Amino acid sequence: MGVRILVIEDEDEIADFLVRGLREEGFTVERAEDGKVGWHYLQGSGWDVVLLDWWLPATDGLQLLQRFRQQDQVTPVLFLTAKDAVSDRVRGLDNGANDYLCKPFAFEELLARVRALVRSHGQPATTLSYQDVQIDLATQRSERNGKRLDLTAKEQALLVFFLRHPGEVLSRTRIYEQVWDERYDGLSNTLEVHVKELRRKLEAHGPRMIHTLRNRGYILGELR
Repeated sequence: MGVRILVIEDEDEIADFLVRGLREEGFTVERAEDGKVGWHYLQGSGWDVVLLDWWLPATDGLQLLQRFRQQDQVTPVLFLTAKDAVSDRVRGLDNGANDYLCKPFAFEELLARVRALVRSHGQPATTLSYQDVQIDLATQRSERNGKRLDLTAKEQALLVFFLRHPGEVLSRTRIYEQVWDERYDGLSNTLEVHVKELRRKLEAHGPRMIHTLRNRGYILGELR
C-alpha cells in the first residue's frame, strides 16, 4: 500500500502545497482541515507519519497530540507551526512530537524529515514492484534490473501509479486526475509527454512494459 501520511492543516494553501508535493513523491496522503476531523482520521489505523499544525480550529494541535499519545499511539508526528520559540519547541516535543518544523519551511527539508521519521519508526522498506521494476517508497529510489532510474518527481509519481495498478487499463482521465490532481481537459498532451519520457528511461534497461491502448489509455504489463 505504500507510506501513508496524514496532514492536519487548516490553511488551504499550505495543505494543498503539502498534499500535492507528497503525492508527487509517491506517498499516499490524506488531509484533515481542523482538529475535529483530524481526530476522526487519527482513529483510523495505518498512518506512517502525521504532519500536524499547532493552531487548528475545533481542537488545537497540541491537545490533539496529547490525546493521541494517551491512547499509546506511537505513529511519528511532525509539528508544523509558526511558533518558533525554544520554549514552544520544547513543549511540543515534551508532549509527544517526534520532530518540529517552523513555518515557512523548504519542501525538501520537510521531505527529508518525513523519510527520517519513516525509517526511525522501524517500518520495513516499503516497496512497489512489478517484474524487474521496483520503487522503495521510503527512500524514493527507483530501479529496473538493478539499475537506478533517474526520474523526475512527476515521472516517479506516474510510475508509482502504474505499479499500483498492474494489468489494469488506465484511462487518460483517471491517470491525469490521480497523478496531476487536476481535471483532464482532453486537449493537453502533458500526460503523453511524461509517459514517453518514462518509457525511454525504463526501456534503457529492458523491454517495453507500458503499452498504449488506442482510445482506451495505458496498461502496465503484458498485452494479450
